[in-house]
Amino acid sequence: MNTMRKVLVPVIVFSSFGLQAMTFDQLSKSLDESTQVIDCRSSNYYNGWPEIGAKQGGHYPGAVNLDAQWLGMIEDSAFKQLLVDKQLKVDQPTYLYCAQADSQRVEKALLSQGFRSVKAIEEPLSNYSGSLTALPQFQQLVSPEWVKQVIDGQQPLYAPKKGYKLVEVAWGPPTKYLVSHIPTALYLNTNNIETKPLWNRVSNEKLTTLMQDLGIRYDTTVILYGRDNMAAARAASIMMYAGVEDVRLLNGGWKSWVNAGFASEPMLQKTDKVMDFGRDIPANPELIIDMAEAKAILDGAPQNNSLVSIRSWDEYLGKISGYHYIKPKGRIPGAKWGHGGSDANSLEDFRNPDDTMKSADEIEHFWHQWEIDRDQKVSFYCGTGWRASETFFYAYVMGWKDISVYDGGWYEWSGIKTNPTLVGPA
Repeated sequence: MNTMRKVLVPVIVFSSFGLQAMTFDQLSKSLDESTQVIDCRSSNYYNGWPEIGAKQGGHYPGAVNLDAQWLGMIEDSAFKQLLVDKQLKVDQPTYLYCAQADSQRVEKALLSQGFRSVKAIEEPLSNYSGSLTALPQFQQLVSPEWVKQVIDGQQPLYAPKKGYKLVEVAWGPPTKYLVSHIPTALYLNTNNIETKPLWNRVSNEKLTTLMQDLGIRYDTTVILYGRDNMAAARAASIMMYAGVEDVRLLNGGWKSWVNAGFASEPMLQKTDKVMDFGRDIPANPELIIDMAEAKAILDGAPQNNSLVSIRSWDEYLGKISGYHYIKPKGRIPGAKWGHGGSDANSLEDFRNPDDTMKSADEIEHFWHQWEIDRDQKVSFYCGTGWRASETFFYAYVMGWKDISVYDGGWYEWSGIKTNPTLVGPA
């Protein structure tokens, strides 16, 4: 990440222009289309994890997530762009809620950007009598605090039922892992789940052996994280394909663990092997598809099917291939652009400033613009599967049902000369 500087807030006395103190129930009765509500807590609480002492997790319906902690992570220009991305308007009445010190920071930052009417809701969200909004599968996207409790032998909400394995995932030898990793974490080299020449998933036989070597059965809870969570998500999609019933992803990856201030440990962790995965692999073959199935999606009605390109806009247009080892440029005809990042190694469109998952509302907003909807058969692809896998996992926790990863992606498709390709404007 580039060197960052905190958002600068001038020492000026601002006015909220008469916004009245409000409770959540009062807000519900007076809410109209012009009112904006900001949840300035952690995205994990926003997604559905209850705060300490609360019985229900999630966010006030329609609230936009803008974690107060992000203010110290981004430059002024990035903060302005964040407000644009979240469709927050300076001239609309804005209510926000989080811890008092955090809400004061966010309020000042918003007012410094020209927001005219900002007011903090001072009562706890738990006082709200209505139903909160949460990701349907929020428990699969876990916080560093949850992981810490599991490691410490506690029984947090949605704790593993039949043992767990914590695994750091990356490409190549465990160089960084050996210096410092989350305590008890094993290491998985992505070369053990992908194979040349196309970097597709390895054979079912090799997957079976890998699961046994890691000590993973189908009913083991597997918690995955990466220095870049694309690698961890690639492993997640393959393990779900294999048949692991409870796969968790650490929201924000390694960075979130470090930001939480938790301890790490060096050296390699070893695990006891298991003799049997417990079921035939793949138990869920529909989660990762190959070229014939991708073509079948394209041949179906566009309103019922979406083959989704998770690549940069320049890759989609064919200005670049995105990879030094992939020469052809362009896109698969009929594929819809599902967004990505600035290049083949980035996924900014799906990540908050702390690398946690963006809100479902934000993601679905730009998908709807490309007629990508949750009631369709949807398969995600990128160059070789990493970006598509992270997006697939986000769609999974968002409650999307008929989803998959097209394993071969652009690398496989473009390598066959008889396959049609497109370049230029969509």
